[in-house]
Amino acid sequence: MPTEGDGRRRRADNTDRPLIAVAVLASFVAFLDGSVVNLALPAISAQFGAGLALQQWVVDGYLLTLGALILVAGAVSDQFGRLAVLRTGLVVFAVSSVLCAVAPAGWVLVAARCVQGVGAAFLVPSSLAMINARFSGAAQARAIGTWTAWTGTAFVIGPLLGGVLVDALNWRWIFGVNIVPLAVTLYLTTKLSADPAGSSDGRRVDLVGAVLNAAGLTGVVYALIEGQRLGFSHPAVVAGLLVGLACLCAFPWWERRTPHPMLPLDIFAARNFAVGNLATVFLYAGVSLGMLIVALFLQETAGLSATQAGLATLPVPVLSFLLARRFGALAGRYGPRLFMAVGPMVAAAGYVLMAATREPFDLWTQMLPGLVVFGLGLTITVSPLTAAVLAAVPPPQSGIGSAVNNAISRIAGLLAIAFTGVIVGSAVDFDGFRRGALVTAGLFVIAGAVSALGIRNERSDLARVDADAVARCQDRAAPPPSLASSRENP
Repeated sequence: MPTEGDGRRRRADNTDRPLIAVAVLASFVAFLDGSVVNLALPAISAQFGAGLALQQWVVDGYLLTLGALILVAGAVSDQFGRLAVLRTGLVVFAVSSVLCAVAPAGWVLVAARCVQGVGAAFLVPSSLAMINARFSGAAQARAIGTWTAWTGTAFVIGPLLGGVLVDALNWRWIFGVNIVPLAVTLYLTTKLSADPAGSSDGRRVDLVGAVLNAAGLTGVVYALIEGQRLGFSHPAVVAGLLVGLACLCAFPWWERRTPHPMLPLDIFAARNFAVGNLATVFLYAGVSLGMLIVALFLQETAGLSATQAGLATLPVPVLSFLLARRFGALAGRYGPRLFMAVGPMVAAAGYVLMAATREPFDLWTQMLPGLVVFGLGLTITVSPLTAAVLAAVPPPQSGIGSAVNNAISRIAGLLAIAFTGVIVGSAVDFDGFRRGALVTAGLFVIAGAVSALGIRNERSDLARVDADAVARCQDRAAPPPSLASSRENP
């Protein structure tokens, strides 16, 4: 005989399933879009008759607004309601995806990518906030485990899907493919009940901090990219650099004085948090620079198709997806220091191997071994780094801790890509790729040295960290389904 409890569970399932589907689809699209663009850059550049500067802006336009706004996303959701912010993010992301797909000129594409970053900045935090508000205890861990398992596949299929779309159709389809899942997600949100605005912890949006951060990053990135084209003595470049640096210097001054900072500086008092984020700067600068020059070199110089380039880089996300959780568990048992020190050194060795690339080019002997070694090094590092950073702060601060680490990794990638032209020159040929690979290896070595000297082997088990905070770093840590069992059996 059905019981009243069975009926309540069925009603809850009818509500919960659309919510989890909305959270998964919204984040999946944002993660997928971030993993396919590099493979389309040569085709974009060829169509618009532009060079490396446009390619840099296509990537950095997205990272610029994403990195500038991701720290205020939680406060915005608190002020205006999680579901309302998620719907707004979906609409912004969908409209900007259409603009990217039909862009008639390079500057239109860059502008649309900037808007797309705005939408992405609110999709992941809002979707996780909805799960966090709806579930608690073991049910929350299971829901977030489902979210991480599905969204993690975006990084595995992204490179291959991007290559196939570029070759079989054209580069515009890597943006056009977003429309159907976004439309489905918007429809599913109509089945969810709205949450009240201003119902969380009273946080306020730090508008001044957000403006200073965005203006500072924009000025510096503009100077670095356009300086290659206009010359570093050009008045616009000098002005952009000065304004950018002034805003970035004013940003911490403001954050110390405002009652509701987007970046609470006192969180850096925890040693492993401060050192882990410093290692994050160099590690993800290397990841962003390295993967960009690999994608450009394989297509523009080595002559591979976009699909072939996607297949060549597939070992990196596959290794991370399969093994990162295992290394996270080992770091929880033995401490993160060894893994955070050795992993970047292994990744550096991968790029040193790739720096030996020469004519005649052979993918199997000159590039693939280095990519596998790099992928292994990154896999050794990512989960221990995430665990060390998140476990270093008190549980009530784990949410802002993950947001800070996420933003720092985005900004590091943003600046590294802006420096690409300075490092490799006007094109990623054999000489330019060699320089870029060695600089990338150097960044990894610094990350490993920082970790070896600064990280302490404190307990850094992801299972003791809030599942929502871990999930916010999903694009850098493997899905942790063990969270569910650990919460059910403490």
